[in-house]
Amino acid sequence: MYLHVPLINTSSFSLDAAGVAGFFGGDETLSAMATVHLYRGRRWLGWYNSPGSYTVAKRYGQLANSRFWDGLFPGPNSEPAEAFGLDGKPGPRYVASLSGTDMTTGHLGYLAIQISRDLEGVPVEGESSTETLPASVTVIPVGKVEDMGRVGMMRTHHALLATIPITVSIATCFSCAIVNDWLAFSLILLGIISSGISCFVIGTARLELQAPKTVTHGVPPGDGFLLTPRDVVVLKGDEKDVNVITKGKFELGMHGKPEYRNIGLCSLLLLAQFMLQLLLIPQATLFGQVMFLSSLAVSWAYNSFLSSLESEKIQGNLLCKVLQVEEGSIQKYYLHNRRSQAVFACSILSDGIEKDEDFNAERMLSLFVPNKTRVWNLWRKKVAVQLKCPNERIRVTEKEKEGLCQEQRILLDTFLDDAQRAFQAYRNSASDLRSIRSSKSLKHKDATSVV
Repeated sequence: MYLHVPLINTSSFSLDAAGVAGFFGGDETLSAMATVHLYRGRRWLGWYNSPGSYTVAKRYGQLANSRFWDGLFPGPNSEPAEAFGLDGKPGPRYVASLSGTDMTTGHLGYLAIQISRDLEGVPVEGESSTETLPASVTVIPVGKVEDMGRVGMMRTHHALLATIPITVSIATCFSCAIVNDWLAFSLILLGIISSGISCFVIGTARLELQAPKTVTHGVPPGDGFLLTPRDVVVLKGDEKDVNVITKGKFELGMHGKPEYRNIGLCSLLLLAQFMLQLLLIPQATLFGQVMFLSSLAVSWAYNSFLSSLESEKIQGNLLCKVLQVEEGSIQKYYLHNRRSQAVFACSILSDGIEKDEDFNAERMLSLFVPNKTRVWNLWRKKVAVQLKCPNERIRVTEKEKEGLCQEQRILLDTFLDDAQRAFQAYRNSASDLRSIRSSKSLKHKDATSVV
């Protein structure tokens, strides 16, 4: 029986949905597809008519690595983790306090900095001679990393919202069938199938953490700094555990390596979907075109929602779970200026290793204030002495001040006064920092004894 709908027989008007079908919403779809490895069950929930098939096909088709696929999808053959935004960001500089390691970190170091920037900081009490832009010090107590294999995933509650575009896509598909618009029915169904298969195939990849699993026996702790021009993150933990941030990376264990033929076939399917929708949607009835666009609009809204969930923040949460970093254990402080930041951060780093000859306090201070003037050289020398001997106060003799003019002497006194205030601020906060580290150590011992 043929159901009469006024929009069906309107032959004088046709919506040209070709450009929308292939290009509209491509960036949002790419961002949504990147969450398939972060949410549990997300790979099963891609069965809806998603826009941007051409953009997705071009982007992920470059993963397929052979002459055929390189000709069909030209461009660099990046690694899967990089293609899905799980790797590739340059990280900050890392300098260890005892081992002498000085290196540039990768994506996980970048995530550690992003974690620190998302935190609410505590202003350090006390006045300062000068106040520039706030300089932060974040302390991350790295726990015992027990399993470096498969990374956990977030809960499914956000992913379950996919039932909305899935329902709408199926409903619009059957609405076209009811009015005998089999062309629009077929194209919506093609979009559902191609999107669902692609999401499932891509989602079968396992998110893993690759990092050195062992270290040389007897190496010192991995305590050190992650340095940026304004902020610093202090890492406290064993070398093996800190290596996860400084030398580790996320990887996707995807089937078919290195050709990734399945990804190429999915991209080819998406490209075929684009071509067919480009040619055939204008030939459908007006009602079918409206149903087609309705399914795309709802799918685009869902993809936009997934894009807003901040993939990097989710990755940071997963990294914290791997590192056994508990909620509330990361402390962030705001200092008045760079030199106060240097003293405060180096005080945290030197706790417990003041007498260790491998701890070069003056070198660590120079990471913050590398100026080579006489005032700064003397300042670093005196502050380094107090870092090595915390119970002593900073004293500068007249002999050490010889050759300094009146302005330089005033400047030195101002700098040293700021350093003394920063030392006092650290002493006021030291008990909180030590209690966090000691509680983590006790929990690890209890877990070990239970095992």
